[in-house]
Amino acid sequence: MELPTHSMSNLFAQLGLPADEAAIERFIASHSPLPENVALADASFWTPAQAAFLREEIGDDADWAEVVDQLNLSLRS
Repeated sequence: MELPTHSMSNLFAQLGLPADEAAIERFIASHSPLPENVALADASFWTPAQAAFLREEIGDDADWAEVVDQLNLSLRS
């Protein structure tokens, strides 16, 4: 059975954020670099619901975990 894969656009939509490529690039540019000592879900720019979703997906290694990891890396570069 193949696990579902999600795109960065799908993740942003799931988080209730604008999900087009330009909006994603603006979000990453405006919130980068995220300090190494701050966990992605603990960043100050998330709502409590967004932070809970990110924390749960990473903690459970759920099907969103791969794209959440991609976002984490993008915000740290």
